[in-house]
Amino acid sequence: MRYQSTRGHPSAPGFSDILLGGLAPDGGLYLPERYPQVSGEELNAWRKLSYAALAAEILKKFATDIPPADIDALAAKTYTPQVYCNGRSDEDPTQITPLRLLEEKSGRRLLLQSLSNGPTLAFKDMAMQLLGNLFEYTLQRQSGELNIFGATSGDTGSAAEYAMRGKQGIRVFMLSPHLKMSAFQTAQMFSLQDPNIFNIAVEGVFDDCQDMVKAVSNDLEFKARQKIGTVNSINWARVVAQVVYYFRGYLAATSDNQQQVSFTVPSGNFGNICAGHIARMMGLPIQKLIVATNENDVLHEFFQTGIYRVRKSAETLHTSSPSMDISKASNFERFVFDLLGGDSARVAALFKKVETHGGFDLSGAPGSDGDEFARVNEFGFASGKSTHVDRLNTIRDADTRYQLTIDTHTADGVKVAREHWVPEVPMIVLETALPAKFNETIREALGRDAERPAGFENIELLPQRFDVMAPDVAEIKRYIAQHTGL
Repeated sequence: MRYQSTRGHPSAPGFSDILLGGLAPDGGLYLPERYPQVSGEELNAWRKLSYAALAAEILKKFATDIPPADIDALAAKTYTPQVYCNGRSDEDPTQITPLRLLEEKSGRRLLLQSLSNGPTLAFKDMAMQLLGNLFEYTLQRQSGELNIFGATSGDTGSAAEYAMRGKQGIRVFMLSPHLKMSAFQTAQMFSLQDPNIFNIAVEGVFDDCQDMVKAVSNDLEFKARQKIGTVNSINWARVVAQVVYYFRGYLAATSDNQQQVSFTVPSGNFGNICAGHIARMMGLPIQKLIVATNENDVLHEFFQTGIYRVRKSAETLHTSSPSMDISKASNFERFVFDLLGGDSARVAALFKKVETHGGFDLSGAPGSDGDEFARVNEFGFASGKSTHVDRLNTIRDADTRYQLTIDTHTADGVKVAREHWVPEVPMIVLETALPAKFNETIREALGRDAERPAGFENIELLPQRFDVMAPDVAEIKRYIAQHTGL
C-alpha cells in the first residue's frame, strides 16, 4: 500500500516511510491511496479474535511493508491484560476495550466502550502503546534514533511519554499549555524523571503548541537534521491504531453484519473520530458518527453550517473538559480531502485560507468556497455541543442512573449521544479517560473525590520537572538542538 498527501505532493511513500514522521513535505497529511475494504467474511472471522489479533489483522491492511509475523508479534506484545489493567474491578481487562450497557429504553441502547484501562488512564494509550513498539522496532532495523516532538492538551502527552520512556534511541519533547491542564494530567507528565523525556509548558493555549509542532515539521532541513518525528494524531500510524477499537466495538455490540451501530465521540482535534470515519470507509457498518464538542465548538459549527471557522488563542475557552479545548482541528483535513473527492489542489487552497483568513465556507451560499456541505450526511456525520452545566448534570445523572462515575469529556459524549440515539441502532459512546484525571469537576458535581487506581493516590505531590517557554518557534528549535546535540 502506498500513501498520498492531502495536498498533492507527488511522492508515494509506504507505511514504514511515514511511520516516524508527521506532515507530508507539502504540509499535508497522509492518507492511503485507497482505503482497504473489509469483507463480510472477514468481519465474521474477526468476531472470534482477541483484541491483539484483531489489531494485527487491521494493521496488516495498512502496513504492507512490514512482515505479517512481525505485526503479529508487535500487536501481541502491546495489547496484553498486564498493560491494559489499572485495577478497575467492574470490568474484565482481558477484553481490553469492554462494552458496558448504560441504558436500554424503547428499543434504544446506549453503551459505553471503555478505552481507559491503559497505563495513563486515557484512550490515547490504545494507540500510543502500539506506536512506541512500532517506533522501537523500526529504529532497531535502521540502527537509528528519533526525537519525538509533539503537543498535548492533556492526555496525548502522558500517553506518549509513558509509551516511550526508556525506549532505545528515542527522546520525547512534549509541549503543553501552561496551567491549562488538570492537576492530575500535569502531574502525570511533569513527574516523570526519565532522562529521555522533556516537558515544555508553553505560555498559551493548545493551538499555540500545535502551531509550533507544525512549524518545526514544515522546516524540512531542521526536521531531517534533528531526526524529528511526531506522535500527535497527525501521525498516520496512530490513527490506524485507533481504527481497531471501532471494529471491536461494532463486533461486540452486534451478532451479525446486517446490523448497524453509531458512535458518539468527544472531539477536539478530530483524530479519534477520524479513525471512525476511516473504519466506515473500510466498510464497517456504522450508521452515524456523532461529533461531541465542548464550548470550543468549531467542529460542531461546521457540521451544522458547513463553515469552518477557527478561533484565535484569545477566543479559545479554558473549560472543564480541557483535552477538547482546541480551535484548530488538525485531523479535519483528512475528512475534508474525502469530502472533496480527493481534490488535493482544493484542499491545499482551503487550508491555506485557514492560515490567511481563519477558515473556509463549504455551505454553498453565495460567495462560499464550495457546496460540499450537502454531502456530509453521506459520510454519516452529525454533531452536538455540551457545556460545563451539561457536564455537571450528566455526571450526576450517570452516578444516579448507572451507578457509574464518568469523566468530563465522556460526559460531553453521553449528553450528545442521548440527543441522537434511535431505536434498533446501538449507540456507543467512546470513553475518553478515567474521572480521577479531572477530579476538580467530579468533586464539584458529586461532592466527593473520584476513585483512583492503585499507584496514583498522591501523584500531584511528586516532584515535577519541566521548562516554561513562550510560543516561540526559534526558541523551541534551540531547545531541541541543545538537548539532542545534533
